[in-house]
Amino acid sequence: MAYKKKTTRKKPIKKKSLTKRQETSLKRHGKHHSEAHMKFMKRKMMTGSTMRAAHKAAMAKKGK
Repeated sequence: MAYKKKTTRKKPIKKKSLTKRQETSLKRHGKHHSEAHMKFMKRKMMTGSTMRAAHKAAMAKKGK
């Protein structure tokens, strides 16, 4: 019987704040999207996601 190797899941790194560039990008991006979408994106970016990845996830979960 083959044993499965246990995989440990890494905790996402929580940042203290976004960079100035990320803040301005989110502000500009927010003109076209809902408050829920923006909150979700910010939370994703605080855990280390890129703007693009956070946007894709927000569109899938929250919509525009």
